[in-house]
Amino acid sequence: MTQISILGCGWLGLPLAKALLKKGFAVKGSTTTFDKLETLKKEGIDPHQIALGDSLLADAMQHFLEGSEVLIINIPPSIITAGSDNYPAKMQQLIPHIEKAGIQKVLFVSATSVYADEDKEVPETTPANPDTESGRQILDAEKVLQTNPNFKTTVLRLGGLFGEERHPIKYLAGRENIANPNAPINLIHLDDCIGISLAIIDKEVWGEVFNGVMPNHPTREEYYCSQAKAMGLPLPKFNHSVPSVGKTIVTDKVVNVLGYTFSRV
Repeated sequence: MTQISILGCGWLGLPLAKALLKKGFAVKGSTTTFDKLETLKKEGIDPHQIALGDSLLADAMQHFLEGSEVLIINIPPSIITAGSDNYPAKMQQLIPHIEKAGIQKVLFVSATSVYADEDKEVPETTPANPDTESGRQILDAEKVLQTNPNFKTTVLRLGGLFGEERHPIKYLAGRENIANPNAPINLIHLDDCIGISLAIIDKEVWGEVFNGVMPNHPTREEYYCSQAKAMGLPLPKFNHSVPSVGKTIVTDKVVNVLGYTFSRV
């Protein structure tokens, strides 16, 4: 039975772990909080409490990675302002533990914020040029993992995440003066985040970069107003006085290389 370690069993990591268990994998999962260990255990996940930067990290990581063939890294940077975190350094901290455990395959959950917000289509061949501090740190973290010759890292750059009880319209409903009404949306449902991750692992596609967003891109105004109506929420109001700016993330590679079919379009 193949064993997989998931660093970060949060909103995406926990349901991904459950999906892997259903596929017959053994799963180790990490959380930063003691209280969540029992939750992971009840789901059949081997639970580990790990916080990067902890003085006991070496022992914790040894037990967490031991026996695993694949490491999934799903710990988004907690960045609000420049200098509040050093995400690349945290990834660098993982390197010796990955090497010591002999793991050859790493899946790094990244974000489409590594691309500049420009009016153009953005496939994976587009040079990453982030225009936010978070995007810059995520891109540097990608490089830390991708340039290491001792294992192969596949990067999955996800758009805005939604699913279950989480949807951006809940934060936009009733708001006014919202920017970029004609910009395209680049969202992805939780089911497809999991589906693409499973496809990467199943097809053994390592050392690659994939964009992960829904293949259709209605405008922000069109999409969020329709979602508000569907959920019975107040309509958001957009500002049309300033031209809209927004990239369109292209996901053809997910379809063509992985043979993946999106469940939410």
